[in-house]
Amino acid sequence: MAESSASSLNRRQFLGSSARQAASMAAGVAAGVVPWGEEAVASPLPGPVTVGVIGVRQQGGQIARALARLPGVQVAALCDVDSTQLPGLAQEVAGLQAGVLPRTHVDFRQLLADPTLQAVAIATPDHWHALLAAHALRAGKDVYLETPVTHSLEEGDQLLRLARETGRIVQGALVQRSGPHFAQAIEFLRQGHLGRVHQARAWTVHQRKGIGRGTEGAVPAGLDYDLWLGPAPARPFQANRLHANWRWFWDYGSGELGNWGVQMLDLARWGLGVGLPLQVSASGGKFHFNDDQQTPDTLQVQYQYPQQTITWEHRLWSPHAPEGRSAAVAFEGERGTLLVDRGGWKVQGGVAGVGQPTGDLLALHLGAFVESVRTRGTPVVSLEDCVTSSVLCHLGCLAYRLGRSVNVDLQTGRPRNDPSAERLLTSPYRAPWQWPA
Repeated sequence: MAESSASSLNRRQFLGSSARQAASMAAGVAAGVVPWGEEAVASPLPGPVTVGVIGVRQQGGQIARALARLPGVQVAALCDVDSTQLPGLAQEVAGLQAGVLPRTHVDFRQLLADPTLQAVAIATPDHWHALLAAHALRAGKDVYLETPVTHSLEEGDQLLRLARETGRIVQGALVQRSGPHFAQAIEFLRQGHLGRVHQARAWTVHQRKGIGRGTEGAVPAGLDYDLWLGPAPARPFQANRLHANWRWFWDYGSGELGNWGVQMLDLARWGLGVGLPLQVSASGGKFHFNDDQQTPDTLQVQYQYPQQTITWEHRLWSPHAPEGRSAAVAFEGERGTLLVDRGGWKVQGGVAGVGQPTGDLLALHLGAFVESVRTRGTPVVSLEDCVTSSVLCHLGCLAYRLGRSVNVDLQTGRPRNDPSAERLLTSPYRAPWQWPA
């Protein structure tokens, strides 16, 4: 039944629509034009698509550079609460876009007030994601939003309603959705080559470093710490809670589930064709690191569906990853197991299948977003999918923090008849921050 390799399959049949779009975008970037789908689409927008980037350390800097390399795009503004991050990146971006120097801001409200910006990319700590996106939508901007797109369950419904109300485009940073080899792997599953697939295993295993024990100290020059905290609870400055470490604190992140978990769980959901689970259970703890981190360094989560399960595992202290892949998904079928990650995919077992990565995932995904902005076309991944995959992250964290299973209301994504879980469901905003009216 199964062909010997993915390359033997008809590409038009093999790739889903999102992958066709991504592959076309990759070709367009290489050629200096921007086609979409089967044919080039004329742009209803005159001139380049102007984008601002909010949060430019690490991932945000990569996004700014990738956008500046895309044809027909101008990174017109950069924003970060740490002003020391802005001058060097602004010069670097200018060098990538024919010398056009982006404006720089410390306060995102100044960036959003710029009527010349058509879109923003948000790469801040997680606790700012949904609220910043809401302000951007109210300001009439399209939004590229890092994952998880929410920091709490209630923000998902609010963000969906606001996106529908404003009619703006919101594309979450689920970059696998733009990768041709990921779409090949998913189509291989959908064509039934593995028979019935009852389980998907998702994981990330790394050897991360501890963050030590911090003490209260003076806020560094150039950092607007109060704005960095934003809607999070007020607390004295402590250096090891910021920058890459914020994700290990519940006030700002969701641990490894919010870091790699959303990406890999979305891939697992995509492959199985499922949405919200019936029940979520979790076990693990902070076993390895003796430091200020709050989130678990060891965790297993099970998502129960009517006929299938998704399991998540992370170990942040181990050099021995499952199948030799540090962040991946395994789909377990009757006739074999399909393994897929950003390095490609292959099948172990009685059927043959293999695929290699094509193009730069971030460039493909950003290119798809820009073309949606340009043409007002449907994003390569829906906001509903982004919210659902973020909900899986939050439900896993909730089950872990409660120390027991959580039954899920499939209509709302919230725990069913579980008043004791309510205290962990929301992240109240610190005054004066609030959801924009």
